[in-house]
Amino acid sequence: MTVLTDELLASFDDSVGPVDEARLLPPVLYTSAEFYEFERQAIFHREWLCVGRVDELKEPGDYRCITIAGEPLIAARDSDGELRVMSAVCRHRGMVIAEGSGNCRRFTCPYHHWTYGLDGTLLGTPAMDRAVGFEQSEHPLPQLKVEVWQGFIMANLDHDARPFGPTMTKIDEMLANYGLESTTTREGATIGDLPWNWKVMMENFNDPYHASRLHGPLQTFAPSHMNDFLPWDDTDGAIGRIQHFTDIDSSFNPTKRCILPVFANLTEEQRKRGGFVLIPPTLTLAIVPDEVAYFIISPTDAGRITIHIGYCFESSALEDPMFEYLFEAAEAGVNNFNVQDIHADTMTQKGLNSLLAPRGRYSWQEETLVQFNRWLVKRYREHWPANGA
Repeated sequence: MTVLTDELLASFDDSVGPVDEARLLPPVLYTSAEFYEFERQAIFHREWLCVGRVDELKEPGDYRCITIAGEPLIAARDSDGELRVMSAVCRHRGMVIAEGSGNCRRFTCPYHHWTYGLDGTLLGTPAMDRAVGFEQSEHPLPQLKVEVWQGFIMANLDHDARPFGPTMTKIDEMLANYGLESTTTREGATIGDLPWNWKVMMENFNDPYHASRLHGPLQTFAPSHMNDFLPWDDTDGAIGRIQHFTDIDSSFNPTKRCILPVFANLTEEQRKRGGFVLIPPTLTLAIVPDEVAYFIISPTDAGRITIHIGYCFESSALEDPMFEYLFEAAEAGVNNFNVQDIHADTMTQKGLNSLLAPRGRYSWQEETLVQFNRWLVKRYREHWPANGA
């Protein structure tokens, strides 16, 4: 029996109203393999996915592979310098042709040595000369639609998708003066096999309600009650909040102070605050005056994800001979929060699998979670199968 019933669809109404009236989404949305497959079709195959940062692909031949919701992808700079995102699946027998990152002149499938150019063109097909009607030019690697936003590479499997940039207007305003398009990217850890649903990760990331409670002394500089929630519109592609600080130049490390160069163009007011942003379904940003930490989220199944962590710094940061030591301290500071969040997310997923799992009520400090519900439910309704079939 399907979980995609009309009754389930109608139940979403309780999760999208004002925050002081709304309830959590039904637990089955976080635990059902069938519902996850619906989300893959309705969301991950239609929405903009983050695959990395532009400055990770500086030279022709630079490439980076990532798998998002079961789709193996290659982001690459071709020989003409054009940025491309394409399938990493060989057009012969379906083997994944590349992993990791690096620089190359072409991609060669390890299985049977079909060879592709940096633009995805099929260049070589050993021993295919007897294949009747086979035309090499008709089998390139499928291309994704690509946009660059704030230095992030965004790609979409749906070539009819609406442009990404216009949905980010309020986030562009929030990020004014950070200059993310020209910052220095430093890749952090990739953490796989995390045992929770991708929405649990998104919710926890932009939930200020838990900050003063779960994180305790780590986050006294950014209390739960000192937030401005960005307004919501159904055309928005992101959910954001401004987090005010108790002191200027606060940051995510044990000193609670900026230890790397503050972004050069920030105003004094911007140095007294940070922010958190969800760009569903794959990207989250944590913003403080000396770094922007980002997390790229890739689900494996209904209850498991991988996260890729990276950091954006003021471009002058790497000139400091102490940078490696300072980066180590900054990364360790973020990891202090991660340890606590990993435990909370793990136990939340465990609870959502319970027969007694709730559809609880929200605190006023969870406005961002209700906005995320609105983003989700809009897409669920657009692609819901007729009559729950």
